[in-house]
Amino acid sequence: MKTAILFMWVFGLSLFAQSNQPFYPLKITEDIIIDGVLDEAAWNEIEPLPITMYQPTYSGDASERTELRVAYDEAFFYFGGHFYDSDPEAIRANSLYRDRYSGDDVGGIILDTFNDNENALWFWTTPNGIRGDLAISRDGGSTNDNWDTYWEVATKQSSEGWFMEARIPFSSLGFQAKNEAVTMGMIAYRFIARKNERLIFPDISTDWNWSTPSLAQKIVLENVQNQKPVYITPYLLGGLGQESQLLSNASGYELAEDYENELGLDIKYNLTSNLTLDLTANTDFAQVEADNQQVNLTRFSLFFPEKRRFFQERAGIFSFNTAVWAPDRLFHSRRIGIRDGQAVRIYGGARLVGRAGKWDVGLLDMQTAKSGTVPGLNHGVLRLRRQVLNEHSYFGGMLTSRADKDGVDNLAYGLDGVLRLFGDEYLTLKWAQTRDRDIIDTDGFSFLEASSAQFRWQRRKQGGLNYIASLSRAGADFLPEAGFTTRSDFTELFWWISHDWFRDEGSRFSRISPIQFFGFATFRNDDRSLESAQFEYDTDFVFKTGGSMWADAELYYEDLQDTLSLPEDTFIPTGSYTYAKVEGGYNLALGRLFRGGISAGVGQFYDGWRYEFGVSPIWNVSRFLELNFQYRLNLIRFTDRDQEINSHIMRLRIQSALNTRVSMNAFLQYNSVDDLFVPNVRFRYNFREGNDLWIVYNESINGDRGDTRPFLPRSNNRTILLKYTYTFQQGL
Repeated sequence: MKTAILFMWVFGLSLFAQSNQPFYPLKITEDIIIDGVLDEAAWNEIEPLPITMYQPTYSGDASERTELRVAYDEAFFYFGGHFYDSDPEAIRANSLYRDRYSGDDVGGIILDTFNDNENALWFWTTPNGIRGDLAISRDGGSTNDNWDTYWEVATKQSSEGWFMEARIPFSSLGFQAKNEAVTMGMIAYRFIARKNERLIFPDISTDWNWSTPSLAQKIVLENVQNQKPVYITPYLLGGLGQESQLLSNASGYELAEDYENELGLDIKYNLTSNLTLDLTANTDFAQVEADNQQVNLTRFSLFFPEKRRFFQERAGIFSFNTAVWAPDRLFHSRRIGIRDGQAVRIYGGARLVGRAGKWDVGLLDMQTAKSGTVPGLNHGVLRLRRQVLNEHSYFGGMLTSRADKDGVDNLAYGLDGVLRLFGDEYLTLKWAQTRDRDIIDTDGFSFLEASSAQFRWQRRKQGGLNYIASLSRAGADFLPEAGFTTRSDFTELFWWISHDWFRDEGSRFSRISPIQFFGFATFRNDDRSLESAQFEYDTDFVFKTGGSMWADAELYYEDLQDTLSLPEDTFIPTGSYTYAKVEGGYNLALGRLFRGGISAGVGQFYDGWRYEFGVSPIWNVSRFLELNFQYRLNLIRFTDRDQEINSHIMRLRIQSALNTRVSMNAFLQYNSVDDLFVPNVRFRYNFREGNDLWIVYNESINGDRGDTRPFLPRSNNRTILLKYTYTFQQGL
């Protein structure tokens, strides 16, 4: 009987390789020890997956023997790899730091656990056995590398190559069971860094990105256990905070000290196999890396991405973008607990994400404390979405609210849908509206002026001809306080068209993209005058080695009705401006121990000139130490007005690790416009998943203290914190 079952499994695998039939991985009963050695009998019963070379030459011959295997039991999904190498000394194993890709060799797997062809979870490791995990949304259009979950992996290296074993609890995945069977999408791969060679399963054409969830192979898991573990994670935090405050007589500054002692609690509970509840009390994010320093040379607010772990799990469910090329969105979680770049105390809250029946569900409610003159606020978000018409289309809605002690002061709601009409043609429709208490009290409510709408037609394909055409409109009263917007009261046309060619084995290029046109035109709603426009022509060339080069030619139009203030006491007068620039760059292959990129640009900037230069070298000194330096220079000259901007941004990341548990990350930044030096140093001892000791140091140091009294303080603020978390697991 066992032989017959094995024969049918192998026969099914070969049949699947020639069709689009679901694949049934082998369900095992033998315990597997996660030690990086695939020596259990169960592994020998599993046939390797048929792999295809995706890059550098599609359908080329694999240069190294590769065996990828998957299996499952009632509680876990298993992924194993034999990654043989004819030159084991050349295997790239550059880093020991979790979630940091540093040009290493990689083995990984992508799982569309809800089989929605839109979202997926990505797990990967390197020969050093680090854990890397991230969440995919928008069918591969967006990734969230700040997402983490519970799973195990182990690796071994030998004279034959390197080998890996991974075990992922179903409680970390979430799934939708039907008739005691679970259908997921799966993509497995190996990446040989020094050769820029990617071997994948299933066979995905270079017409599409290889990590696209909708192209994953459907797999069926039968009679898996519905786990409902509870993770209880208390934390203890202590430390010293210092802040410089101006003396009452304005003669100087004094350093006020505040000793911090905090207790908090996080609870994670799987209500069902696909619905997870997170509860948090006295939430703290002391261990999160500092934001990148930026210099604003535009008329818009700067956008900073979310890095806090609590908001990461299936964050794609909460996605509701209201613009094509800008970061505008109906909900941006950084609006919760961060104000003017400073942390605001979070008393606590709840978060529910997953799937209920045919609906994707996201529910969030958080309460923050009073901060200065701003009262304590309650933030609520509800997101619902489900498939319609076909497996590549969905329809959904979102509701956000912000309330103070007097009630809801800002409410936003919207409907959206993405429809795959035929082939690779997609239609996106979005409508949203806000009700802001202050606006209504002053001007009343106008349905049109409080609304935003978008119509977009897109061809989703990587190779060949691609295009996007979009029409968007937002009224003057559209103000989602829980989200992020760059403009208001506008109508915008957006277009993008390109053609990519993937080259054959005889070419030095793997892909060339000589035809790329991008542009938009933004009109004011009140008088239909042109406010902004951009036309851009791009070219990209990707070498088979993994390096790339690019060049752009850009034409801008800006009509300023108000003076635009810029750094270093410069400004742009009102008026209409047409200006152009060219830029280009070159990037070394990721598989090199010394890699990085260089870019430069020159052109007009309103009524002046702008010169740009950037360099970003990365050096893996050893697997214990990586140096990552970024430098960005902007020189702007307004000769007629005798004004200039000299902007230097420097960032140095020093990543070091003794092993996969003990690590240190120093993130040192300098911003010449503010003349600020901002060090952020984080030491982590990871006893096990969910059990960490953090020591964090942050400071903001003034480089120029001024030449008149009161002199600026040497340090604006300084914190030294120690945080310890311990997770109790029940039911796993």
